[in-house]
Order: sequence, then C-alpha cells, then structure tokens
Amino acid sequence: MKLSSVILVIFAASALSGCDQAFQNVTERNLALADKKYAQQEYREAVPLYEAALDGTPKTAEVHYKLGLIYEDQIKVPVSAIHHFQRYLELVPKAAHAKEAQKFLKEDMLKLSAMLGSGATVSQEEAKRIKNTNLDLQKKIIELKDELEAANKAKAAAYKAAGGKPGGKQEQTQKPLVPGVRTYTVGPGDTLATIARKFYKNSAQWKKVQDANFGTMEGTAKIKPGMVLMVP
Repeated sequence: MKLSSVILVIFAASALSGCDQAFQNVTERNLALADKKYAQQEYREAVPLYEAALDGTPKTAEVHYKLGLIYEDQIKVPVSAIHHFQRYLELVPKAAHAKEAQKFLKEDMLKLSAMLGSGATVSQEEAKRIKNTNLDLQKKIIELKDELEAANKAKAAAYKAAGGKPGGKQEQTQKPLVPGVRTYTVGPGDTLATIARKFYKNSAQWKKVQDANFGTMEGTAKIKPGMVLMVP
C-alpha cells in the first residue's frame, strides 16, 4: 500500500473516532441540560433535550423512563407516556424500574380508554400510534409473563439446589420507625414510585422514600402490603 493511502486510512479512522466522541459529548451535554431543566420544573423544555439524547440502545433506557414520568405526571399526555415506558421495558425488561413501568403502562391505558370513551377525539396519526402501542403492549405482556415464569422456575431450582436455604444476596433491612414521623401503610399494588406520587406528586422521588426506610442500597427495595413506611 502506498504511503498516501495509509495516511488517508489513518485520517479517516481519526475523523470517525472524532465524530463519535463529538456525538457523545453532545449527548452528555443534552442530558446535563435536560436534568437541569427538570430540576427547575421546566418540563416541556427538558423533553426535546432528553429526546435528542436517545440512541435506541439500553444505555439510554433510563432516559425513556424519565420521559415517561414527565408525560405521566407533569405534561399529562398518556399516549407519549405509554410509548416511553414501553421502550424502557423493551430495552431493559428486568431493570430496576420495570415493575413501576408496567404499572404506569396499565394506568395510562386505562386513562386513554376513559378519555376515548368520554367522546374525546384524537388525530389520525395519534390513533394509529395508539393502535400500534396496544398491539405492542399485548405482545410485551405475553413476553413478560414468559420471562417471569422462567425466572420463577430458575429461582425455585436454585433454592432447591441450595438445600432450601436462600443464599448469596443479603436480605434488605428496614430501618426502625422514628416516633412522630409521617408514615404510610403499603397497600396492594403499591410501589415506591406510586407512593412517591401520592405524597410528592412526582414518581421520580421514589428514592427518597427508599432511602428513608432502607438506607442507600443498589436497586429497588421490595415492599409488601401491610408494611409501614416512613415518608420524609
């Protein structure tokens, strides 16, 4: 290969690498600015910045979840909330917020059904998106049921192999209740995100409830009906 050809190849590779780095820098800036807008409660300004950061890969799944919460709690557009919660589950079906995303999907579908039943009209494009979302959700529900069944079987097999003793992972420990602090008794279907919405009007504050009751821990704490939680 001639020297000039080698130089051109090296130059092209460097240019591509530079483009990738530039794109990553733009994405990070968009996310930082979007988080700032969100913290300032400028939700409509945050949306296009979050959207611009999406790249269709699992690493931006959390962005879909944030967009779902914005459309769910702040802008009140159930169709868009459904779309982003569904994309989150498609990209990371077993992630920390999967349970909350599934619950919000169900609630939004009910809201949408009630809205349409009351005689509200939607555009042709939105109606098409609703139909496609419905079909995708039905498919996703089947897939999630299969995954859950397989996970339960694997868990039962591991439990049996360990002689019926849970092993490995340390059980989560709930902090003792502080006298005089506001409390909430967990009901059927409650999650940390839905509890946060009840008290803070913002599902994204779920970590505040978790930290108050279980301390800082990775993932999402498991709560059950009847548990009494402190609400800071």
